[in-house]
Formats: sequence, structure tokens, C-alpha cells
Amino acid sequence: MLKRTKWKDKLLHIKLPHTYVLLTMILLAVVVMAYVIPSGQYDRVFDEATKRTVVLPDSFHYVAGKQPGLFDIFLSVYRGYVSAANILFLVVFAYGFVYMLNKNGTLHAAVHALIRLVGDRTQLLIPVGMVLFGLLGSTLGIFEETYGLVPVFAGIMAALGYDTLVGGVVVYVGVATGFASATVNPFSVGIAQTIAEVPLNSGVWFRAIVFVVFEGVAIWYVMRYARMVKADPTKSVLYNCDEVEPLQMAGDPTDVAMTGRRRLCLVLFVGTIGIMLYGTTCLGWYIDELSAMFLAMMFVVGVAGGSSLTQVMQDFIESTKSVVPSILIIGFTRGILITMQEAMISDTIVHALSSLLKTSNPVLSAIGMLVLQSLINFFIDGSSSQATITMPIMAPVADIVGLSRQTAVLAYCFGDGFSDMFWPTNCSLQCGLMGIPLNRWYRFITPLFFIMVVLQFLFMGISVYVF
Repeated sequence: MLKRTKWKDKLLHIKLPHTYVLLTMILLAVVVMAYVIPSGQYDRVFDEATKRTVVLPDSFHYVAGKQPGLFDIFLSVYRGYVSAANILFLVVFAYGFVYMLNKNGTLHAAVHALIRLVGDRTQLLIPVGMVLFGLLGSTLGIFEETYGLVPVFAGIMAALGYDTLVGGVVVYVGVATGFASATVNPFSVGIAQTIAEVPLNSGVWFRAIVFVVFEGVAIWYVMRYARMVKADPTKSVLYNCDEVEPLQMAGDPTDVAMTGRRRLCLVLFVGTIGIMLYGTTCLGWYIDELSAMFLAMMFVVGVAGGSSLTQVMQDFIESTKSVVPSILIIGFTRGILITMQEAMISDTIVHALSSLLKTSNPVLSAIGMLVLQSLINFFIDGSSSQATITMPIMAPVADIVGLSRQTAVLAYCFGDGFSDMFWPTNCSLQCGLMGIPLNRWYRFITPLFFIMVVLQFLFMGISVYVF
């Protein structure tokens, strides 16, 4: 037992490279692939029936892509920041909104009121929050719309005695697990089933079981980590982390009275979340509208909290200092994706990987399809984009290897969703929102990710006999 403990301690304390070193290594690897992998693409047509652009499965052909030079590497990073500007400013304005609530003491007072209300049961916020966000992801396809809530929950859970990671993963892991375990998600299951030409939302009972299992495992893992951190803060993966400034509650720690102004700000905070949910589900709001909402509400809660407009602007400028490391990571990651797009190697990779699925064992074919979808998710950003590119190919492949097209849809949902929590081209954005380094994120997520990989293999095998 002692040897096992020492081995575990050594594993947890492996010093990973700095976040930017990791991202630079990935960028350079993509540059090498641009010279090794030939450029190619599938033809795409607009389908009037579905009102979407779809890929013609047998249309792959080689084209002339751009092989990046030394200067192009730096240019792609710059273009990444320009391309991701909408997300960068969402982070800036959302954090400014949270910072204003923190500065005027509203979060501090609200947290202590919550502690008095629930007593020692503050941990219940974790399963309740994760189930809520998981259901939003699984049914409505909510994902990017929760970006602004990540720093909010990070601050609340830090004030409750956990670390900021716990609050971030309540939102991120909760919604990502739900999105991957999609039941009737129109942006994953809906598009994939439409392209695969299977009845819309068929097989929902099986995916509902999948959702319960995966969300349950995620909640168990997060709660286990949260209990450990609260009992011993040195167990946190963020302990002694000098790359980011931890979020601290502002003001006098003994000043927790819920004054009239703070009550008003708390009502505005809850109202902001309500507006966000209504806007995204009923009005078609996306990143631009959410950014504008957080910017507006930052001024509203600032003034409502007793600050002058001059003080609000000074506090806003102060808040931006804490998010600079986060937004730099997000833009850098987008630069990696731009390099792949300009080299036009993504379709070539999809074409090559799809030819590897032919095997006499249907379970192995199903698992292979999942693995390939997970690998493809590294190169193709966005669930709808991946569905329109891979499903026209994977659906006929499923027919050839003797699999149900429902199994192909399940492989797409798993591969597109769960790997988002692991591939740096995706999870680095969430690390930026949480304000934590990528290497510390991997210390937390790696065990959970591999548990989920085993469960994915299991459900893919079961689906072969169910569908």
C-alpha cells in the first residue's frame, strides 16, 4: 500500500511543461503534418431538404494546400487572436461582470447567506449544478452559452472553501458530459441522425441511460475531488500554482451583511442568468449577444452596488488584468486550428481514417469508429462541422461493415463530445475561462477521461446488439 501511495504521489507531481510550451509543441506538430500529409478535400453541396451544407462521401480529391513557412507560424497565431475576438471579449466582459459583484461584496454576502441556508450541505450545489447543466447540454444543445457562467461558479465555489477548478467543472464538465451523452440535442443527435437518414430522436431511451451513467460518474468524480480539496487545500491541483492569480473575495471578510444594495445586485445577478437562458433558448442569442449582455449588466450592477461610473470603469480595467493569461491561451489555440484549415489536411485525415474501419468483428468496428471520431475531433472544431463532414462518410461505412447507423450516430456524439474535455485545441478555451493552466487541468481530468473512455467502449459494444 505504501509503494502504491508513493507511486501515485510521484505521478500527480510530474512537472508538465508550461501551457504555452505545450501549445507551441502542438502548433509545430501541425506544421510538420502540413508538409507530410497531402492536402485534400471533399466536395460539399447545399441540401435544400435539411438547409445544411453536406459532404459528398465519394468526392474526396487532392488539392493544393498551403504549407506554412516560418513567418506563417507567427501569422497564424495573430489570425487566431483576430478570429477568436468574439470569445475573447466574452471572457473579458463576463469576468468584468463577476468582478463587479465581487468588488461590491455581493458575492461575499450571498455565499455566507447560502452557507447559513444549507449549513454543512454546500456540496449539494455540485450535483444539482452538474445535473442542471448536463440536462441543458443533453436536450437543448447548450454549450458555448455557458461560457460566461464558468468564472461566476469558479468564484462562488472558491468562496465556499473549494478551489476555482471545482466551480469551473460544475459548469464545464457538467454541460460537456451532457452534450456528449446527448438525448435529443438538435446540434449533435439531430444533425447526425438527419444526415444518416434515421428517424429523428430515435433510440432516445438508450441515450437516456447513457446520460444517467456518464453524468453520475462525472458527479462522483468531482464531488470526490471537492471533498479532498476542502479537507486539505494542498491536495488541490492548483496548489502552489504561480501561473495564475487565484480569485479572492474582495473587501473586508467580516463584512457579509446582506444590505439593500447587495440584495438588489443579487436580484440582478439571478436576472442576468435568466435573461441569458431565455435569450439563448428563445431568441437565438449567441456569443455576440451574450457579450453585450454581460457588458451592460457589468455597468448596471456596478452602479447598483454604489459605485460611480468612473469607479466602474476603473474596476473594469482592474478586472482585465486577471484575464489576460486566459484570453492569450484562447487565441493561440485558434491559431493552431487556422494552420490546419489553411493546410487543408483535415479532410485528408478523415478520408484516411475512415478506411481503417473494415473488420469482421462488429464490436471492434464500432469501437474503431468511436476512436476515429475522437481523433477527428482534434482537427475539426465544432459539433455541427464535424457532423456534416464525417456522418456522410461514416453512415455508408457503417452499412459496409455491418453496423447500424444508430451506432454510427452514437460514435459521433461520443467522439465529438467527450474528447472536448481532453484535446488541448478544445479544453484550453475552458482553462482560459477558469483561469487555470492547461497542465494543471490534465492532472485533474486525465483519470476521469480514461474512466469515460472505458464506459464509451462498453456502450459502443452494447449498441451493436441493441440497434
